[in-house]
Amino acid sequence: MKFLLDTHIWLWSLLEPVKLKPNVIEILQNPQNELFISPITIWETLILAEKHRIELNPSAQEWVTEALKHSPVQEIGLSNAIALKSRLIVLPHQDPADRFIAATAWEHDMTLITVDEHLRKSTQIRTL
Repeated sequence: MKFLLDTHIWLWSLLEPVKLKPNVIEILQNPQNELFISPITIWETLILAEKHRIELNPSAQEWVTEALKHSPVQEIGLSNAIALKSRLIVLPHQDPADRFIAATAWEHDMTLITVDEHLRKSTQIRTL
């Protein structure tokens, strides 16, 4: 199966795996599953580091580069279709990062792994 990881799920998997539920850990560890992140996840990660909400060493950029090399996720690109769907998806807020991540899951028919209740309420995407 194909799964898109929300930003916090990707970060927890690398920095705080104890925050992950057992079913999520099983999905992440199953080699038959394909795991993806959006470039928006990288952008959000860098912003979290800039705001000192997470600490990434030696620098945020270097940490992300290394994390991508060692994490089992693949980066999925942005596209015009995703941009269009980011405005069509029904969400209770206008957060651009959430809209792009949800639209990516919708466009590529992936299950989005998230704990974000706003995203979980969307009827246009599957969530876990």
